Amino acid sequence: MAAREVHLLLVDASARPLGLLGPVEAPTPWWPDVEPVVRAVRERWDLDVQVLRVLSGSSRPQADGDAAEGGVVTYLAQCPGGAEGAPLRAAEPGLVEAALAGEPLRAPWAQVGGPGRIARWADGVLAARGTPRTGPVEQVKTWNLSSILRLPTDTGPVWCKSVPPFFAHEAAVIDRVGRRHARLVPQVLGRDAATGSMLLADLPGTDQWQAPLGRLLQMVETVVDLQHDAVQWVEELRRLGLPDWRGPALASALAVLCGRADVRAQLTAPERAALDALVADLPRRAHELAACGLPDTLVHGDLHPGNWRHGPCGLVLLDWGDSGVGHPMLDGPAFLERVPPASRADVLAAWTARWRHHAPQADVARAMALVEPLAALRQALIYQGFLDRIEPDERVYHRADVPRWLRAAIAIDPIFGCEQTL
Repeated sequence: MAAREVHLLLVDASARPLGLLGPVEAPTPWWPDVEPVVRAVRERWDLDVQVLRVLSGSSRPQADGDAAEGGVVTYLAQCPGGAEGAPLRAAEPGLVEAALAGEPLRAPWAQVGGPGRIARWADGVLAARGTPRTGPVEQVKTWNLSSILRLPTDTGPVWCKSVPPFFAHEAAVIDRVGRRHARLVPQVLGRDAATGSMLLADLPGTDQWQAPLGRLLQMVETVVDLQHDAVQWVEELRRLGLPDWRGPALASALAVLCGRADVRAQLTAPERAALDALVADLPRRAHELAACGLPDTLVHGDLHPGNWRHGPCGLVLLDWGDSGVGHPMLDGPAFLERVPPASRADVLAAWTARWRHHAPQADVARAMALVEPLAALRQALIYQGFLDRIEPDERVYHRADVPRWLRAAIAIDPIFGCEQTL
């Protein structure tokens, strides 16, 4: 696992630039993973810093196209206690000017003083619950899609997750699912609309990136049962702010996306032609998908095994920010993509059997096949939505994702594919 070479432009609590610190090595490659950065700075220079956001970076090439792993990265970081004695060097004026410039799309946690404001809100919730914080706040993750803080208490850690406005429905959908399936979602201890923050109870256990087949099948049965139940909640979920990915709405949004000049400029002429053919066929595909007999329902939106946690309370499904309302099979490809190839047939068979249990006349296998390019196009739509609504410095995280998912959509269906030209 490749490490990162990290540099930090430090500012004090009033946003006064202190200087550039580094390099220091962080042992994990993922740029949003700031806990090892904070730890490395503390161990080497006895400084406590709060990482605010990425300023610049050059990533090592990744097989999956990820533009924010390894390499060299520079963050803006706040040093609340000052940086006396640290080996700071002068930063280029252009870097300082860019770092301190205002930006309307900047997340609350990426602003100077932002992590502290969020921590003070969380402290208030914990104090009101009679479980005050017992040690320093620990910064775990920060990027344009979320901030994660860990707060110790006498009863164990609690987690403060902050999200941007386009994920503002996450706490509400967790609450809605929890009313019927309390053990399936984390417990929300408090919410703060001003910063997009929620306080979550700890979930002992392990993330399920390497889940055995039996547990994968349990995940499938669990999510299908939830989706069958949630058919009755569709309009309520829309009122909570979940996006509409049902047939006509999704087709319309995809047509707009694929017609954007900035999106099309990232593709070759043959790719654009293939994409246009796929988009023109969306009404037919949506009609056939509806005829398969599965109802629109709650879609998790990022249903890979790593978003499941298993522990003493069983399986818990995390990260509901990508959720929406649409065809249930939209969740299928993301899950199957992360399942070991030898297990995919068994997982797909379980998916089919569980939906046939609830909808005996449904053609689940055909629905899964029809939805594949739609699911890839939806991914492109989601990533373009991120790019449109996050600050420019943070777009490095997602800039390759839109063309990658458009190409994936084209390649899925040989009728519209241009494999010979890719």
